[in-house]
Amino acid sequence: MGGPGRRAGPDPVRNFERWKKKYTKRKNKLRLQQKQRKRPEWEVEREGIARLEQRYPEINPNEIERFSDFPLSKKTLKGLQEAQYRMVTEIQRQTIGLSLQGKDVLGAAKTGSGKTLAFIIPALERLYRQQWTSMDGLGVLIISPTRELAYQTFEVLRKVGKNHEFSAGLIIGGKDLQQEANKIHHINILICTPGRLLQHMDETSYFHASDLQMLILDEADRILDMGFADTMNAIIENLPKKRQTLLFSATQTKSVKDLARLSLKDPEYVWVHEKAKFSTPATLDQNYIVCGLEQKINMLYSFLRSHLNKKSIVFYASCKEVQYLFRVFCRLRPGIPILALHGKQQQMKRMEVYNDFIRKKSAVLFATDVAARGLDFPAVNWVIQFDCPEDANTYIHRVGRTARYKEGGEALLVLLPSEEKGMVHQLSQRKVPVNEIKINPEKLVDVQKKMQAFLAQDQELKERAQRCFVSYLRSVYLMKNKEVFDVFKLPLAEYKKANGVPIFKNDIWDDLDNCRPVSVTSVLGRIMECQYGTRFHKE
Repeated sequence: MGGPGRRAGPDPVRNFERWKKKYTKRKNKLRLQQKQRKRPEWEVEREGIARLEQRYPEINPNEIERFSDFPLSKKTLKGLQEAQYRMVTEIQRQTIGLSLQGKDVLGAAKTGSGKTLAFIIPALERLYRQQWTSMDGLGVLIISPTRELAYQTFEVLRKVGKNHEFSAGLIIGGKDLQQEANKIHHINILICTPGRLLQHMDETSYFHASDLQMLILDEADRILDMGFADTMNAIIENLPKKRQTLLFSATQTKSVKDLARLSLKDPEYVWVHEKAKFSTPATLDQNYIVCGLEQKINMLYSFLRSHLNKKSIVFYASCKEVQYLFRVFCRLRPGIPILALHGKQQQMKRMEVYNDFIRKKSAVLFATDVAARGLDFPAVNWVIQFDCPEDANTYIHRVGRTARYKEGGEALLVLLPSEEKGMVHQLSQRKVPVNEIKINPEKLVDVQKKMQAFLAQDQELKERAQRCFVSYLRSVYLMKNKEVFDVFKLPLAEYKKANGVPIFKNDIWDDLDNCRPVSVTSVLGRIMECQYGTRFHKE
């Protein structure tokens, strides 16, 4: 039925060739997949590790913006993504690449700059490359100055490293030593405080760190400031010489450099804040006010009443101040939840307060410097320093609780007239930009009469007010910088009014307020002897 005008059908030969080509390609792909399935998982993982290691020398910090720009394992990247960590900070950009290459690092950066992830990520990657297991024992040792900071570091590690198979442990004081000893030999990543670690080294017979891969010293300046220099030297002597060491600090003091010489070998120095114009974050708005001693409590109450939807931390000089004023403000009811965190609390109570404050959208935390270093309180709007800090370093560490990770924040420093000149000069020398703001006396709410009523009805609260006074006076006396802290310039009668009660008998009070003895210890001694039947002594 054909003819010259009929259209030709599809060419069966050409169609077969096309089909054969697709079939062969699919068959080869299936064979490759089957071959890969048959290969041991560890072999495939080793190849992936080798590819990552090949990329380490190519890391250029200037090209890094996200964590995914680093050659990291899929497990670590997944943990970072699930914990909502995506963009890197400057200290992370500058140090992670060096740490991945196995170099010792001495890193200094402002408080709140993200130093925790700067050492947790290299620690996870180091053990991942070594294919570390629980049978291999301790691989990474992280030493923190305080229990709270160790706990916080542990929580970050738990979130970021949850896709790895490593075991992690938290060894701090305040918990059962034997219970820790029973588990310590199974731990791959150990987070601890110096004193507790040395105790295990001395008393736990089967604890050893002979295979340690990495030593991390977090907040090294704080560790040394707290008097752990001898403890750290003893710990380092018990660690293997062949290891990688990362040392991070907010400041670079002589003692930190001495520790670095003992523990680091040919380190890479990364001082991020050296290039910065100021020593505090650019997103932090810093102000100070000059306030008489008798108006400080009125000022704080008025401030809290006008910031009910904010999250704030108020720093005090002593635990007894926190204990007394916490109880007073709870009775004054400023309209916002109030919490207290200080060194006299048991460890579990401090952790409970810390977690409670994190969960709340708006709250006020009364704290001593136990909360000032390293702890990460998300979304803190204000840091108020009710008592003048010891020095500029303490100021910087306190305000570091806000404006973290490039977020905004505000800081308010409350100074007495006698403290203004010396403290402002110290801050300017440390490149800390603080501006003075004036108080409007008409807007202050006077709560002294209410406080007097509270103390008249509650003998325990009255005794706490007495102890608060003695503790504050003693803290001022023990300060080293007498240009800022002069106990003889304190208006004692005004402080009596500020606390809401005539703490001493009139004849004794007047005598103390008018006299200027040779040694202020005699003043404190007479106060203590009068009130408590004991003599003051310098601890």
